Amino acid sequence: MTVRVGVIGAGWIGKEHIRRLTDTITGARVTAVTDIDAARAQEAAAPVGARVLPDGATVVAADDVDAVLVTSWGPTHAEHVLNAIAAGKPVFCEKPLATNAEDCLRIVEAEAAHGRRLVQVGFMRRYDVGYRRMKQVIDSGRIGEPLIVHCAHRNPTVPESYTSPMAALDTAVHEVDVLRWLLDDEIVSTQVVTPRATSKRFAHLKDPQIMLFETAKGVRIDLEVFVNCQYGYDIQCEAIGEEGLVRLPDPASVGLRTAGQHSTEVLTDWVGRFADAFDTEFREWIAGIAAGDEPTGPSAWDGYAATVITAATVEALESGRVVATDLKPRPAFYGGAA
Repeated sequence: MTVRVGVIGAGWIGKEHIRRLTDTITGARVTAVTDIDAARAQEAAAPVGARVLPDGATVVAADDVDAVLVTSWGPTHAEHVLNAIAAGKPVFCEKPLATNAEDCLRIVEAEAAHGRRLVQVGFMRRYDVGYRRMKQVIDSGRIGEPLIVHCAHRNPTVPESYTSPMAALDTAVHEVDVLRWLLDDEIVSTQVVTPRATSKRFAHLKDPQIMLFETAKGVRIDLEVFVNCQYGYDIQCEAIGEEGLVRLPDPASVGLRTAGQHSTEVLTDWVGRFADAFDTEFREWIAGIAAGDEPTGPSAWDGYAATVITAATVEALESGRVVATDLKPRPAFYGGAA
């Protein structure tokens, strides 16, 4: 079976996923594209022989669309995902699922009422080989019960349009999701500490930030978000358990010895760091649809949790207080208590 995909949003990430669905994985064909900029939609659709449609609702309703990919502007995500659920079509939504908790809950309730999982949220780190190996080790019990997790998320630079809340909403959101998954635990409180600011930042930005999370089981997590570190794109994660620790490996790189130095390359952007994870994410999504299975990746509930936790982290940054996340109880539909 070839899964026919309609794409809503033809910006950079939309075009990248169209390329991925066309050239990298098998079993998928992009048949329809829409964007608020019609010329941009045509530019993305023409090379793959897809139709350009006027809006997201038309893409969702199209007879030649089996599944929907939402890569539009964040505030429009909820509308498109809800339309896909109403149509009974699988939908992959790049993060955020929605920009506020209320819209996320509307999606959760609509999907539960439908009675079958249709929604997957684009948190690609769950598909990274290193994180998956960490998950296997933690789940196996080889390090005992996790006690502490140390993380870092570093970017070489960010543009002037990047604001202090974006450190949580756009950057740390990936750690929030992958840590909940790694630990099979929920984040119940958040705090932000701001050390001495780097002189390399724009004046309006608080950078770096140290985010401190506590989980329901009492695990303490510290996350350094440093988006002007200058030297490269560097993702670190180390979980310490009662009987050992497990550390996320750095990307494979050759060692270079020259001019009296021994060095290895540091990547400079997230595209190169997680390209394979993106490929695996879409390969598994398409394969699941072709097999008639429900999605197994990050759910609408995971999208809701990430939105609530990152919003609480922004509140913690602005207030200087420890902030409870106050997540709703997880519904039985998503594996919560009945």
